[in-house]
Amino acid sequence: MRSRLAARSTRLVLAAATLTALAASTACSAEGATGTDASAAPSSASSASSASSASSAAAGGKSETPADGSTTHGNSLSANSSTGDEGKSGDDDKSGYGQSCGTNDLDFTITWEAQPISYYLVTAKAKSGITCYLDVNTPSVSFGSRADGVASPVGQGGEDPVKLSGSSVAYTGINVKTTEGEGGTQFEFVTIATSEDDPNPAEVELPDAPTVDKPIVTNWSSKRNEVVPHLV
Repeated sequence: MRSRLAARSTRLVLAAATLTALAASTACSAEGATGTDASAAPSSASSASSASSASSAAAGGKSETPADGSTTHGNSLSANSSTGDEGKSGDDDKSGYGQSCGTNDLDFTITWEAQPISYYLVTAKAKSGITCYLDVNTPSVSFGSRADGVASPVGQGGEDPVKLSGSSVAYTGINVKTTEGEGGTQFEFVTIATSEDDPNPAEVELPDAPTVDKPIVTNWSSKRNEVVPHLV
């Protein structure tokens, strides 16, 4: 009888020990799993935080939205401002205003005058929107390309300089032939410039094809009766 009780007690002790061991093993497993998860969670959170920071930094590098929440468009605004300034500059451009008259600032007309002598009257007028001054009082006038076709100045004429603007005009007179006899060359055009070094001389058609020989030219004047060309 005692032998059975002892055997039973032994089995109960072994069973209890087994249960205790199983419980301890389960607890350890749970703690290991919890520890692993706990350590993994911060790592994942850290990675997510790093990715978020990197994304924010990348976005911040290209963002055009300032801290106050307003939106600016730096490049577009700069381009618009520049365009606006250029447009304004173009609208207000008066590069010819108050400057010396270049030949291409003027329109020329030529008429033949019979009295008091036979000569050609040149009328110069500033183009629309131009105000300029004939600082060089004697125009450069020539017929053809030869040196003997260049008109000599005779010093007659009016004030210096002559201002041209709107309807105001300036006159100069050309005597195409100052020699006697039949000598000379016929020309249909005359070249006029406001100065000898003007890069844009004007070629103006004459009313007819006169014979030219040792021509002369007067100074500019605002009075046409002052530009009748005479040999001095």
